[in-house]
Amino acid sequence: MIDGFLDDLKRMNKRQFLYQVLSFGMIVSSALMIWKGLMVFTGSESPIVVVLSGSMEPAFHRGDLLFLTNYEEEPVRVGEIVVFKIEGRDIPIVHRVLKLHEKNNGTIKFLTKGDNNSVDDRGLYAPGQQWLEKSDMVGRARGFLPYVGMVTILMNEYPKVKFAVLACLGLYVLVHRE
Repeated sequence: MIDGFLDDLKRMNKRQFLYQVLSFGMIVSSALMIWKGLMVFTGSESPIVVVLSGSMEPAFHRGDLLFLTNYEEEPVRVGEIVVFKIEGRDIPIVHRVLKLHEKNNGTIKFLTKGDNNSVDDRGLYAPGQQWLEKSDMVGRARGFLPYVGMVTILMNEYPKVKFAVLACLGLYVLVHRE
């Protein structure tokens, strides 16, 4: 398989090879531009996220793809589903706002909990943190596609699947080449 790919590369002239490289670069840059455009349009640093656990069942299941917005002027409300990041953790968490806490100076903090969890999220927050602030929020869920994100989960949990998908894409490109 790899030998055949290398033979095809050797048979390509420089112009064909350069065309393939430029086409790949255009695809990657287009994807990045779409992602950046979504970030600007939604106000969220991550406009699309995958639910990684069952903590929000039955509302969302593992593998659901969520679409987020994070507009500054919108207040946080009890009952809405938010995605937030905790200091020291890379992976955002998808949970529902349980309580609001308004301070005298007008700042609002909030407490979250997974629908399928028995206790609130204070155990997940950074040490000493009792409430989340709007700056911790990545976005609020506006819509979802069920189970579409399972591909992402499978590729992260089973790296061999990632290579199998890449190999299949490579074969497809080789077979369907002009």
